[in-house]
Amino acid sequence: MWSYDKLLEFPVNIKRPNAKAAQVILSQYGGPDGELGASLRYLSQKFAMPNRRVAGLLNDIGTEELAHLEMIGAIVHQLTRNLSIEEIKKSGFDVYFVDHTTGIWPQAAGGMPFSAATFQSTGDPITDLTEDMAADGTTA
Repeated sequence: MWSYDKLLEFPVNIKRPNAKAAQVILSQYGGPDGELGASLRYLSQKFAMPNRRVAGLLNDIGTEELAHLEMIGAIVHQLTRNLSIEEIKKSGFDVYFVDHTTGIWPQAAGGMPFSAATFQSTGDPITDLTEDMAADGTTA
């Protein structure tokens, strides 16, 4: 079903760690409107889509969101690698570091862990597509 090339869709090459930036960007990984939720949203909603071409499109979008998830993970990883304990404490990253060190874990910037409760799959195509647009920041 999928083909994985083992390359980031867009290369990430961050030279200087920045734990404060990582804390904010982490929300794009596992926050309420992050890439993890987006990928699950589209990949779940495709099953109830009566039009098979639209279902295929939702599958393609969900797959693209997984590529975004991988890029965000690479960004956070590169922003947090080789941090000193002083940098971790000074930036406020110590709260995250206690539980995850510099591992990538899906949560919002405020510390709330990812939850599937942040997206819906109702089985109604209009409702689901409207929810998709709202989550992507567009208006219907």
